[in-house]
Amino acid sequence: MIIEIKIPTPGESITEVELGKWLVEDGSVVSKNEEVAEIESDKATLTLVAEESGKISFKVQEGDTVAVGELACTIDTDAAGEPTASAPPAKEEPKKEAAPAAKEEPKKEVGASKDQPKIKTTAVAREMMEEHHLSVDDIIHGLQRIGKKEVEAVVSQPAAAQPVVESAPKNLFSREESREKMSMLRRKLSQRLVAVKNETAMLTTFNEVDMSPIMELRKKHQPKFVEKHGFKLGFMSFFTKAVATAMQFHPAVNSMIDGEEILTPAFVDVGIAVSTPKGLMVPIVRNAESKSIPAIELEIKELAEKARTKKISIEELTGGTFTITNGGTFGSLLSTPIINPPQSAILGMHNIVDRPMAVNGQVVIRPMMYIALSYDHRIIDGKDSVGFLVKVKNLLENPQLLLTDGKDPEELLLQI
Repeated sequence: MIIEIKIPTPGESITEVELGKWLVEDGSVVSKNEEVAEIESDKATLTLVAEESGKISFKVQEGDTVAVGELACTIDTDAAGEPTASAPPAKEEPKKEAAPAAKEEPKKEVGASKDQPKIKTTAVAREMMEEHHLSVDDIIHGLQRIGKKEVEAVVSQPAAAQPVVESAPKNLFSREESREKMSMLRRKLSQRLVAVKNETAMLTTFNEVDMSPIMELRKKHQPKFVEKHGFKLGFMSFFTKAVATAMQFHPAVNSMIDGEEILTPAFVDVGIAVSTPKGLMVPIVRNAESKSIPAIELEIKELAEKARTKKISIEELTGGTFTITNGGTFGSLLSTPIINPPQSAILGMHNIVDRPMAVNGQVVIRPMMYIALSYDHRIIDGKDSVGFLVKVKNLLENPQLLLTDGKDPEELLLQI
């Protein structure tokens, strides 16, 4: 029986995809539910799965652009039990009786394995190894460090005993080049980035955050948090909750232009930029304003893992009213992030660096992070952009305010 595997529909607006890479060999036998190919759209990289076990036959080649619903490959289920082509097993040689042990020499060269050079061992060392049932491999892999004694032992050996390693001549100059086709995701990303620069009035405002309160909170409660929830508490969940809370005071930052109208959602769907081998992806944490820190942290962890393993769906990448990108994971100190259209703003996180700060008239060392807000000046005024970033700073430096939606607990208590 021949099963046809067709290109699935990644999303409503996608009509064609690119077959990025076959994960199996043409003509090989595949198992049911085995991933056989990577499919790249302009939004994500997805996988093609074998519906049944059998012999696969390719109908399109790597790099081909194919329409949704087009035949990608066929699977012959009648060949499911056939073994894949492989080299015949080597003929087993009859075992030879071990030669009688020769008289022990004071020193003897022992081969650790096929790939390792012969190593001298003394009679005392061999007796200790036999007593503790250790091989030369065990001794070599058990070495934790090379010290002065080990170096001197090698240096003191005769020159003939030291292996001579011939190094390949180095090319002082190279004129080599490599060329590869851009993926559909990378091409679409390039178009969108250029369009943002040309179609928006993008500006960036900066501030800095003292990360001491959040770092102390994480250090104090991390063991109990991991024990209860099963995963570690990171920084991104605090930033996600902080921007969602700050939107209540500056809703313009959560707005977007729709034709000649300004659309302002009552919810906050935060996109978290994730770097993957195939390019940048932005999975969405929906209704961040209504979720707790642990719930946000878990969702970010699951979405990031899906994006990196190509298991994420188009629906999980679609939408979003605001984006956070963290260049600090790569060591960035300061940058100007680019807006993710049709959104009107994006927050950039950066590296945490100990810097001298003036606190209560004294110079102290604090872990500081620069934060940047890039925004579309056509819809967001300077007052809202700066005020929003100051509010985010205040919430992060006083994380207890995230429990009261950014409002002063004493004012809530007194209802003023």
